[in-house]
Amino acid sequence: MVEKYSVLENAEEFYFPGNEIGVLVSHGFTGTTQSMYDIGKQIAERGFTVYGPRLTGHGTHQEDMERASYQDWIGNVEAGVEKLKETCSSLFVVGLSMGGTLSLYLAENDPEIAGIMPINAATNLPEMESYYHEIKDGEERFVDGIGSDIKKDGVEELAYPKTPVKSMGDLLALMNMVRKDLEKITVPTLIFSSTIDHVVPPDNSLEIYQNISSDDKSIVILENSYHVATLDNDKDMIAKKCISFIRKHTK
Repeated sequence: MVEKYSVLENAEEFYFPGNEIGVLVSHGFTGTTQSMYDIGKQIAERGFTVYGPRLTGHGTHQEDMERASYQDWIGNVEAGVEKLKETCSSLFVVGLSMGGTLSLYLAENDPEIAGIMPINAATNLPEMESYYHEIKDGEERFVDGIGSDIKKDGVEELAYPKTPVKSMGDLLALMNMVRKDLEKITVPTLIFSSTIDHVVPPDNSLEIYQNISSDDKSIVILENSYHVATLDNDKDMIAKKCISFIRKHTK
């Protein structure tokens, strides 16, 4: 019998109704909506409609995540976009880490996306890929987690302490699929990249910038935050720049 796990406190999906401009905010691999709540709330306080879905298998127990697939995560953000389309005529996506990868996927595949804001998005993790191929056929189901890469003292990300080995394969498959189609992206893109990131190498953001086909694209360097920048020292600056970007492209 498959065990049923409850959603952890602060890991629930969130929705802030607002105007006809919709903003999907997506958390990352092994993380939760807790990492995106503050930026989502700041965007909503400017009048925008904001939805932060909980990705399948996240925010409960790592065994739940082990049962999920990257197709589930794609389905989650696609469903989130459809939810926003019910009341919104213009759609933007903000995503952290794998959430940034999913924002790229949406821009590659949904012509109604008006702009994306990936934050330390993952498209190429060669060290993880090598490690995964070393252990994927072994008996180990879970390895040490990757959460809480935060520079600011006293702040902790709500994330799994262990990462399912099977899920690493799903992340790699998602990244490889998104990476080969980066040139399909033509929408305005605001890329955030931490100078020091212990999870996703900063050259991922540079590769995204160089390979997308958008005429309107820029990189914001985060000098005072590690990987989970939405909970770190630069979080308010990120929110302000996202709000300015959304306003600029909805005039």
